[in-house]
Amino acid sequence: MSNEKISFNEYQKEAYELISEDGRKDMILNGVLGLAGEVGECSDIVKKNRFQGHPLDKEHLEDELGDVLWYIAETCSGLGITLEDCAKYNLDKLHARYPQGFSKEKSIN
Repeated sequence: MSNEKISFNEYQKEAYELISEDGRKDMILNGVLGLAGEVGECSDIVKKNRFQGHPLDKEHLEDELGDVLWYIAETCSGLGITLEDCAKYNLDKLHARYPQGFSKEKSIN
């Protein structure tokens, strides 16, 4: 595994190049459904650790998080937006919602 850094947009471009022509027909649907499946796999790893006595398999969780990122990139491509635009939009939204940082009270209200 390389320690080379890559930007979100470089990742998205390279991931897009790996999608088959058939896979590009409905990237939003495939991306969202794939995301649901991969998040379920992440949840299962943590559930087994927390409630079934399994050791936390960080390598497996990292692997599944990479799959989550893949499907987020695919969904963004299907929407015609970049991962960096999505990340910036999310930070702007959170800064507007929590200008002094997260608080339970602001989250409830």
